[in-house]
Amino acid sequence: MNTGASALSLPALFSYGLFGLPLAMVALPVYIYVAPFYAQRSSLDLAQIGAVLLAARIAAAFIDPALGAWMARGGRSYAVLVGASLPLLLLGFGALFHPPAMPQAATLAWFLAALLLVYAAYGLAGIAHQSWGAALSQARAQRARVTAVREGCGLLGVILAAGLTSVLGYDGLSLAFAGCLLAAGALLLARAPRPVLRQGTTALAAGAWRLPFRQRAFRWLFAVLLVNGVAAAIPATLFLFFATDYLRLGPYAGPFLIVYFCAAAASMPVWVVLARRFGEARAWGGAMLLAASVFVWAYGLGEGAAWGFAAICLLSGLALGADLALPPALLAGLIGAAGHAGRHEAAYFGWWNWGVQMSLALAAGIALPLLAWLGYVPGSGSGGLPALSAAYAVLPCVLKLLAALMLWRAPLQHIYSDHRENRACAS
Repeated sequence: MNTGASALSLPALFSYGLFGLPLAMVALPVYIYVAPFYAQRSSLDLAQIGAVLLAARIAAAFIDPALGAWMARGGRSYAVLVGASLPLLLLGFGALFHPPAMPQAATLAWFLAALLLVYAAYGLAGIAHQSWGAALSQARAQRARVTAVREGCGLLGVILAAGLTSVLGYDGLSLAFAGCLLAAGALLLARAPRPVLRQGTTALAAGAWRLPFRQRAFRWLFAVLLVNGVAAAIPATLFLFFATDYLRLGPYAGPFLIVYFCAAAASMPVWVVLARRFGEARAWGGAMLLAASVFVWAYGLGEGAAWGFAAICLLSGLALGADLALPPALLAGLIGAAGHAGRHEAAYFGWWNWGVQMSLALAAGIALPLLAWLGYVPGSGSGGLPALSAAYAVLPCVLKLLAALMLWRAPLQHIYSDHRENRACAS
């Protein structure tokens, strides 16, 4: 396993991190576009779409820890697991955004099955890729660089997906995704640095699925992840509805997303420097406060407020850079401090992705049916718009502040680069 600060060059990091680009090209459409896509192009109503999203995301949430434990126990290389995920991702993405014309019940079944396939393939690829990165280095200066390059490439994928969808539609997006997935996957498997994996003891391998929760620091970090994840997932789920029906700026939805994610990409180097200076936890907490203080102003926007919303997208995007780069780096340090680096990363990231999926499930399964109950109908132009605005802008800020408070109290600041001196984080 690489541990030196000079061991990972920028080309090596890029060979590893570029695979985040096609993974993000899956994530953006699934988390933002899929609900409006099926609302506009099928006979499903908003409550049905929300129920399918909730069911699929809950199922996916339980698939991820099982995948992580299986990976940690099986001793398979991360490269083999990534390679196995590639055809599954291609098949699932194509099925999800190119459904045949069917009756409503069959459409529901197709929607659910395609989502489950995408989530399972994405979980396999994502856990293997994240674990690969966490095993590359335990040096504090390197942890944030590895995650920043990976998440930076992911942001480029998000921007590319948003732009292609706006210009070429879902057919163009599907073709571009297939090409990027195969190219980035080939680069990762052929050129990326390989971590040296160590075999764990039989007892640890058998109990890999519950191993992370034996660490007090992980329990705290996981709770922060859940609360902060719901805070981020609610506006992601409602973004197109808010931009189209509340602001009446639907044609500008793609440019707004591009501004948001470009700002996040540009802020990555700054957050890496701040993490090196103050620690990942404190830098992440500061980003949460920044996000809440900026995003709440979306509640006061009126119809046609393009420049005001663009400014909010820009400033909140700066905070997003920390949300993406710092938590996985913090988790990598926690894994090293627990003595599990090079052996059990997949078990941790399996549960980590469970938390991400549960956050998304709660956001979609609660926010969409609640808005439907309050009278909001997508595209109707009347009814439920005040509830839409409050759900989009106010509720996430409250949750962000709660997550920041939890992070401030969490026992995480003692995770340093030399994890051998800080095994006290395990309890």
